Amino acid sequence: MKVSISAALVCLLVHSAFAGDAVAIGYVEDGAWAAVTYNRSSTPRGGQHYHNSAEACTFALRDLQIRASDVYLARTEILGRSDETGYVAVAQGKAISRSKEVTAIGRGKSQIEADRNALRKLIERDATTESQIVYRYFSYGNDSGSSKTAKSRHHRTNHR
Repeated sequence: MKVSISAALVCLLVHSAFAGDAVAIGYVEDGAWAAVTYNRSSTPRGGQHYHNSAEACTFALRDLQIRASDVYLARTEILGRSDETGYVAVAQGKAISRSKEVTAIGRGKSQIEADRNALRKLIERDATTESQIVYRYFSYGNDSGSSKTAKSRHHRTNHR
């Protein structure tokens, strides 16, 4: 729990004036990941679901604790965050040679570009066994302008 609180405080102190998204991951005692989740700004500045990156970190860590409530998380961390508007893909795969599970984040101006970037990162880390995209989403950043009636763009797959 102390690790979660520390990670949340770090997120609050860094870039608290920006909007964006955050991806959080939790690990069990043996180092295997137990849960991964994200939080994003689903509306541009001025919209109901627009928040700064510090809030995205806090919300992602909170969601992680809820998703993994049936296991003890020995460690949690913010795997990635951004203050830019764009598409995001979160991919996971196994690096058999190192007996390690790998999670990678790809970002892009299109969902296809974000997917490719995430899968490329898995390839670079030799984590191509059972590789898959586990989350896809669009997040508004600090460059999104102002809109109170903006529609949400949201694509989500394979919840863990």
